[in-house]
Amino acid sequence: MEFNLEVPQDQFFIRSIGEKGIRVNQDYFDKPFIMSGQRIVPEWSVKSVHDISEESLQVLFDLEPEVVLIGTGSTQVFLPPAAQVHFFRRNIGFEVMTTDAACRTFNVLVAEGRQVVAALLPVTP
Repeated sequence: MEFNLEVPQDQFFIRSIGEKGIRVNQDYFDKPFIMSGQRIVPEWSVKSVHDISEESLQVLFDLEPEVVLIGTGSTQVFLPPAAQVHFFRRNIGFEVMTTDAACRTFNVLVAEGRQVVAALLPVTP
């Protein structure tokens, strides 16, 4: 799926998502990674939603988001309550959705100037 969006040059945006991975600007990511409009963390130690812990979330929280999008691959899988608590304690909003939906939502929120962080699992394992 190809995304087309007029964007400022000083932000990271997701250009496409497919079998090759998630394309951010000119780079492809085929493993779990984290991104904001200003920064990319190319490797995230989480392989599935069930691996998410306070420790694995800390890198997201360090980016000081107002909202976090978690892309769970080709199927939406909700966060276990134990993981949700870490967002509630910090008053950080979060949404869990398929990775392609998270990519589209990320682009919209970045274009609006929001402090959004996306934690994305690949669509194909």
